[in-house]
Amino acid sequence: MPLLAALILVMNLAPADTFVPVRTVKVSQVTGDFDRERKLPTLNLAESRYGVRGIDLGASFEHDGKLVFLFGDTWPVGRHTPDRPIDGDAIAVSSDTNGEDGLHLSFLTADDGKYLAVQIPGVSLKGFEVPNGGFSHGGAMYGFYTTDATWLPNEFFMGRSILGRSTDGKRWEFVRDVSKDKFINISPWAVDASKVAGLPDSKGKGLLMWASGRRYRASDPFLAYTPLDRIHEGSAMRYWAGPDKWSDSEGEAKPLFAHPHIGEISVGWCEPLKTWMMLYNSGEPRGIHMRTAPNPWGPWSEPKIVFNPDDGYGRFMHVSWKDRKVDEVHDPGRENEYGGEYGPYMIPRFFRKTSGGATIYYLLSTWNPYQVVLMRTDLERKPAPVGR
Repeated sequence: MPLLAALILVMNLAPADTFVPVRTVKVSQVTGDFDRERKLPTLNLAESRYGVRGIDLGASFEHDGKLVFLFGDTWPVGRHTPDRPIDGDAIAVSSDTNGEDGLHLSFLTADDGKYLAVQIPGVSLKGFEVPNGGFSHGGAMYGFYTTDATWLPNEFFMGRSILGRSTDGKRWEFVRDVSKDKFINISPWAVDASKVAGLPDSKGKGLLMWASGRRYRASDPFLAYTPLDRIHEGSAMRYWAGPDKWSDSEGEAKPLFAHPHIGEISVGWCEPLKTWMMLYNSGEPRGIHMRTAPNPWGPWSEPKIVFNPDDGYGRFMHVSWKDRKVDEVHDPGRENEYGGEYGPYMIPRFFRKTSGGATIYYLLSTWNPYQVVLMRTDLERKPAPVGR
């Protein structure tokens, strides 16, 4: 083993602090008009103001001093037909600096005053073809979208991921195809390469991209990097292929760890804890998982469940009336359909340091009701053992 790789491996095996979730609460229902659990109007009144009857996802990034939220399949008011209940993907912005009193959103609107559905020339954005991450560069906003969704008898695939660009969030242009394999659900994070040792570049601005693959919610996580000034060039992509190794071939990309049940994924730098943080939904074991790492590639901690679905069912996630009637938070006509947790998209701007660790905020989709809620989890730092 090369000396540098051996030194990195030894450093990566050194004990690290761990972070334990001690409390998770729902702060507010972000979308819709009526908080089903609390029976109160929502802050955003998204249905009556913007025509957003239902929505999911909500990956966010910083752009021009504001937070931009890329939402997924949108159920509109008055703009759909029975055979097409979904009308595109909406975008909203916010100037909020903390999440204690909820999340205030302004949706980008069309000429009729209702939300504007994203359109990217030549890209299908029908049901299950959605955004999963974005970033700001050169005065423009960029978004990664999945498209070409394919249903097979017992399996679902996302065909490919693409990169789009917009200067105003309303008019989008196609930049390039990104992947048809391992980099489908992409969570990007812009970095100064000189401050992150071990990247393919030692200077300049770059983009880290964590991702799960094309098999729906059945993937290990992967990592890639590209210089930001070459974001339009697929040939500039470099894929993490193991300790101290980056490859220009996506086929050589290696999983960051083994957990082949990952779906929507959100990764970024947690400033209060000085660590990289990853949230994702998993079916085995069920729940929203958190991992942390000192480097973008790891070593990633063992997962901690920050949200157990049992804590949401009967409160803000619906329990099917076929099993038992314990709540009435369901969408109309969906009394016999379970809700579910997915899309845990972090909002690092809202993260706060506490005396024992940190408080993190993230959006969570609940399926039934088909809405997005703002969640808060308090984390406690557990120092690494001394002398090991």
